Amino acid sequence: MAELSSAFFYFWGMEATKRFGLIGRNISYSFSKNFFEEKFMQLSLENHSYGLFDMEEIDEVENLLNDPEMVGLNVTIPYKEKIIAFLDELSEEAEKIGAVNCIHIKYGKKTGYNTDAFGFERTMLLHKENFHHNALVLGNGGAAKAIRYVLEKNGIPYQTVARNTNLSFENLTERMVAENQIIIQCTPVGTFPDVEKCLTFPFGGLSEKHLVIDLIYNPSTTLFLKKAGEKGSKTVNGYYMLEQQAEKAWEIWNF
Repeated sequence: MAELSSAFFYFWGMEATKRFGLIGRNISYSFSKNFFEEKFMQLSLENHSYGLFDMEEIDEVENLLNDPEMVGLNVTIPYKEKIIAFLDELSEEAEKIGAVNCIHIKYGKKTGYNTDAFGFERTMLLHKENFHHNALVLGNGGAAKAIRYVLEKNGIPYQTVARNTNLSFENLTERMVAENQIIIQCTPVGTFPDVEKCLTFPFGGLSEKHLVIDLIYNPSTTLFLKKAGEKGSKTVNGYYMLEQQAEKAWEIWNF
């Protein structure tokens, strides 16, 4: 039916409407809408639209996924893992990671991808040249799963620090931090508008030998990055990662 509809519009010199959007909770601050609307404008794609779909519960996604005009969706906190149950297929990397942040819908088939891994790998390889030691991954959600996948792919040993893991924010010590030169902050703590919030973390273990990456992009400098910078660490926010994963999503949607 989707093929017939597209053929009809093409025959009459019109291209079918293509809808895209972001699924998440409390996403009014999102980068994605402006990013993709600007892309549509640059490419003169007047029949393309991008919406924000703020959902209290993941069950609300079913009608969206069955919209015949819906082509692609981004997925953010807290649904990167829960969305999998609503999809028909996963890409190889999404299946290995166990989290999805990009969906392509083609002829009614809903396929999940993980472009966070692509974006983070680009970010890490851009900055990690002088930081070859172990990593600490702060957080254990969908984003952290993508980060662990990239670290394993690049042969970087890591430990996860979270509330539900053996190594927690309560028992993490300055010595442990000193022994791990790459720190990746994967939780939403400190995201706008809660910019005064910060993880409990032994910042005294940081030094100029550390690379500290915070996946948050709004604000551009979180309180976590500010405190790390005060110790001389190299600090990187999540903006470049976000751009790269968005470009990868666009590539997937247009395959």
